[in-house]
Amino acid sequence: MNEIQTIIIYAIPVLFAITLHEFAHGFVALLCGDGSAKMMGRLTLNPLKHIDPVGTIAVPIILYFSIGFVFGWARPVPVNFNALNRPKIDMALVALAGPFANLLMSFGWLIAFYIAEKYSIKPLLMMAIIGIQINLLLMLFNLIPLPPLDGSKVVSSFLTENLSYYYNKLEQYSLYIIGGLIILSYTNTINVFRFLTEATRFIYNYMISFLV
Repeated sequence: MNEIQTIIIYAIPVLFAITLHEFAHGFVALLCGDGSAKMMGRLTLNPLKHIDPVGTIAVPIILYFSIGFVFGWARPVPVNFNALNRPKIDMALVALAGPFANLLMSFGWLIAFYIAEKYSIKPLLMMAIIGIQINLLLMLFNLIPLPPLDGSKVVSSFLTENLSYYYNKLEQYSLYIIGGLIILSYTNTINVFRFLTEATRFIYNYMISFLV
C-alpha cells in the first residue's frame, strides 16, 4: 500500500472512534435534560467539530516519537451537569456513554473483520483490526479514574459533594499528570501505556477467537 492508503486506513477508524465517543456523551446528556452540546453545535458526527489541537494532534505525535505509542483524545463536548435531571446518576451515565460507544464500535469493526476475512478484502481487514484496537484502547483509557477522563466522572458521582469538589480540581493538572505518565513510561518506571496496550491486545485476541 502507498502512504495515502495507509493514512486513510488509520484515519477512518480513529475519526469514527473519537467522533462517536463525543457524540454519545452529548446525546445521552440531551436525553438526561442537558442540551448544551446541541445548542453549541457539538451534537454532530462531523469529526472536524471534535478535533482538539493538543489531544488529537500534538499528544499523539509526542507519544509516537517518545515511547512509540500513539494515542490521543478529542475536544470534550460541553455538558452542564447542573442541568441534568438527576445530576449524580446522570453524570455517571453521560460519562459511561463514551466508552460504551467505543465498545459497540469495536463489535461493529469485528463484523467488518469477519466480512473482510471471508471475502479476502485486505484494506478492510486492516481497517477493521485498527478499528477494534483503537476503540478498545480508547474505552480503557477513558475509564481511568483521572480527571478529566470519563472514569473520574463515574467516581465523582459516588463521592460526597465536598470530596467531589476537591477530586475534580485535579483536572487543572491533567496535562502535567499526563506528561508525568509519559516520562514514567519512557523510563519504564511505571509504563501505563504498555499496560493499556497489553490489556487491549488481550481483549482483542479474545474477541477474534470467536471468529476462528
